[in-house]
Amino acid sequence: MAVRAVRGAVQLERDEAGHMDEQVGALLSAILERNDLTAEDLISIWFTATPDLHSDFPAAAARKLGIVDVPLICAQELDVEGAMPRVVRVLAHIESDKPRADIAHVYLGAAGALRKDIAQ
Repeated sequence: MAVRAVRGAVQLERDEAGHMDEQVGALLSAILERNDLTAEDLISIWFTATPDLHSDFPAAAARKLGIVDVPLICAQELDVEGAMPRVVRVLAHIESDKPRADIAHVYLGAAGALRKDIAQ
């Protein structure tokens, strides 16, 4: 079993805790589904949020999905002028037998513009 990394992102419409839970939950669910993963396959997850998001921790959405025994951490993205606003990014470390090229990185909605080269 190899250690792999899965990337993803979602742009929120507004900075509200319930909306963040919904959108980050959808992102995590899509990452798991598209890569045939369960919570048991997760090693750790890094979340970053743009500086304009302060209503909640993105990791709270993972806990609400039942991802309770996986190390999670939240950090703030760099405040780069002209960057897409209200974005939560994910970097999940997983155990998988899939080759690196078969890992599905998930960029939902407008966040697909962030990484057109790997967004699936």
